[in-house]
Amino acid sequence: MNAQEVIRSIEAEQLKSDLPTVHVGDTVRVGVRIREGNKERVQPYEGTVIAMRNGGINKTITVRRIFQGVGVERVFLLHSPRIASIKIVRRGKVRRAKLFYLRERVGKATRVKQRFDRGI
Repeated sequence: MNAQEVIRSIEAEQLKSDLPTVHVGDTVRVGVRIREGNKERVQPYEGTVIAMRNGGINKTITVRRIFQGVGVERVFLLHSPRIASIKIVRRGKVRRAKLFYLRERVGKATRVKQRFDRGI
């Protein structure tokens, strides 16, 4: 067994199988495990998926939300043990692979049309 096969087998053990199918434009609620002292809790982070990167175990989504009038973006590694859950709140209808244009928009201009042909 060469080094690449060993790496692939170790990565295959770490992959999560219970992830929903997430698309760009969807509004998602990501449960993030936060450690405070010796306690651990799950904090929800809800926002619009503006970008995705596919790379097996390195698959990431970028989620954007507005918090106190300031846009906040977080990149989540989907197969990370820090991610407790991902729930799709609503499906978005977009025509782009990356929604970076939402960074310049303010207020109601940041809304994404809802898509009804895909189930939640």
